[in-house]
Amino acid sequence: MCRTLRGDPRTRAVPILFLSAKSEEVDRVVGLELGADDYLTKPFSPRELVLRVGAILRRTAAGDAANTGSVVASGSIRLDPEAHQVWVAGAEVDLTATEFRLLETLLRHPGRVFSRDQLLDRVWGITAEVTTRTVDTHINRLRDRLGPQAEQVETVRGVGYRLRTKEG
Repeated sequence: MCRTLRGDPRTRAVPILFLSAKSEEVDRVVGLELGADDYLTKPFSPRELVLRVGAILRRTAAGDAANTGSVVASGSIRLDPEAHQVWVAGAEVDLTATEFRLLETLLRHPGRVFSRDQLLDRVWGITAEVTTRTVDTHINRLRDRLGPQAEQVETVRGVGYRLRTKEG
């Protein structure tokens, strides 16, 4: 269902929150990779649910304000937030919703170093069940999809990740 919603341009931007009894890390990671904005396992408190929905809506509103239709680019990587499309060296690249948000965050702030915790907050929102190593996994998958342009996503040892600027 999540793939279907994310694949349709009319429903692509609809926020998705998984509520599940499946609490294993692999279940949470798969849910997020499929395009969920957050993942909450049972049992949960109504207050936590309300806070997570609020966080998703704030991120969605902030994303809508930031996505004024402007294509973001660095080197041969281009990202169109409205069309939810990415091109590397002119070829379209399919990304999961999480990979897309991760790349967009890096593209919008070239040269800025983001810690894993900052990326968790910006890309996933406040999600206690997601570990900082999940960021590493998604960075590696993003690099795989970027092919020869993968080197633009730099690891800053002991700190986090950044998008290499043209000068660097």
